[in-house]
Amino acid sequence: MKKTLISASVASVLTLTSFGTLAQSPHFYGRLDLAVTHSDQSTTLQGGSNGVKAGESGTYLENNFSHIGVKGNQSLTSNIDVIYQMEFQVENTSSKGDVFKARNTFLGLKSSLGMLLVGRNDTVFKQAEGGVDAFGNTNADIDRLVAGQTRSADGIWYYSPKIADLVTLNATYLMSDNNQGADKDTDAQYALSATLGDKKFKDQNYYFAAAYNKGIANIDAYRAVAQAKFGQVKVGGFFQDTESLKYENLEGNTYFVNAVYNLGGVNLKIQYGADSAGLSKYFSNSFGVINPNDANTDENETNAVLNNISDVNVQNMSVGADYKVSKSTMVYGHYAMYSGDYKLAGNKVDLADDSVFTLGMRYNF
Repeated sequence: MKKTLISASVASVLTLTSFGTLAQSPHFYGRLDLAVTHSDQSTTLQGGSNGVKAGESGTYLENNFSHIGVKGNQSLTSNIDVIYQMEFQVENTSSKGDVFKARNTFLGLKSSLGMLLVGRNDTVFKQAEGGVDAFGNTNADIDRLVAGQTRSADGIWYYSPKIADLVTLNATYLMSDNNQGADKDTDAQYALSATLGDKKFKDQNYYFAAAYNKGIANIDAYRAVAQAKFGQVKVGGFFQDTESLKYENLEGNTYFVNAVYNLGGVNLKIQYGADSAGLSKYFSNSFGVINPNDANTDENETNAVLNNISDVNVQNMSVGADYKVSKSTMVYGHYAMYSGDYKLAGNKVDLADDSVFTLGMRYNF
């Protein structure tokens, strides 16, 4: 009888220990996001979409950064935790065999002094956007007009504790010998940011950020972000000044303004953006010289054209909606219009307008 009671007690302790261990075990997560898109010029579609060529009209399946990952933390001492994450993009619309691509993957330490990460991650310059991008992770993402939306490897990240429950100070530093820019003798590449408020609007109904990027992705840039929530309405603004370190003539401003209105669970969205820097994906694909899907692109020809470009003027208008069918599933749709012009050797050149229609579904697990 005593042996039975002892065995039962030991089993209970082991069970509790097992559950405790599971509670601290790695967390597996992922996302599947697929969309059907028709585009007049195919200048803003996701890079992994099969058969897409800039300048051609078509209807395609797009993979909007479907991914899988594992993350977690473990106590190292009474006030220091080890934190980790390994995340990989899963390509399901590409026929190139590149099924997995690296995303944010790092190892770090967290304490009352802040958080330190080493590995691959979005720069703090990119992260400063918060939730201001109304069409993030789609072909109407702000990165179609703005440079510096960079995920970098071989770097060190620091995030301060939230000061007065409001402000965080953050930094990214890329290891010089691993990351060489347009000039191989380039100075250190880093990014700094300060954020105020809550980008998810849980603790505060506002979010502000300022950030500076030095050398990362061959640009020097600074940006300012503001977003606020008023009842069922969210309004946001984004401004960036960018200077290319590779093409001295390419520099300018990019800005966005947007609004999102929650109508009975349906988020109605509108966003307007403009760019004069000429460093965006839409611009580079539109004028027909840089085409990432064209193996015959000549780098010397590209550089010759880019060195003679001036007065870039690009606009974007996007309208759309999304609706959460359940906690894990969202359906969405949008229309985005891109247009603009520039000067080449003093002569004005119009860009081909690109109208983009998208319907998609996102499932998180």
